[in-house]
Amino acid sequence: MKPFSAKPLCTAAMSMALVCISTLFFKIPIPLGYAHLGNGFILAGCALTGGPYGILVGGVGSAMADLLGGYSQWILPTLLIKGLMGFTAGSLMLPKEKTFYLFSFRTFLGCGAGVIIMVAGYFLGGILLSGSLAAGIAQVPGLMGEGIIGILLFYVMGGAFEKIHLRKYIY
Repeated sequence: MKPFSAKPLCTAAMSMALVCISTLFFKIPIPLGYAHLGNGFILAGCALTGGPYGILVGGVGSAMADLLGGYSQWILPTLLIKGLMGFTAGSLMLPKEKTFYLFSFRTFLGCGAGVIIMVAGYFLGGILLSGSLAAGIAQVPGLMGEGIIGILLFYVMGGAFEKIHLRKYIY
């Protein structure tokens, strides 16, 4: 993919919108926030665009959802946490000069690393924002469940994307 070309930028923008929508409208309450389906869309957007655009897909898409959903105290932590999640996942799943394979160890590693960053980041963010270690710990099971569901959703969407040969329309 050429840097700064219209196709990856438009793909990242559409992915940001999908992350925001899937985060806003599919909420399951957990301590200090909510679980959602946005992580699956972050992983899918990062697989389509790669690491540098993954910062936008994960960070900006999720921060917009916090802004629009009334969780303004989480905007900056979300921007940092999900941006790092998107960059890491995208860099591992779609390294420069290599092709993407859905069912590869590299893709699974990218998904796992992204979810670990998300859980660890919100654990630390929960401690800092609430001032309580117990509150940070209380949200970890919900975040782990959210991450696992996000990975499963990513693989379901990825299988559908491969079936319709979506990549040939993006590159």
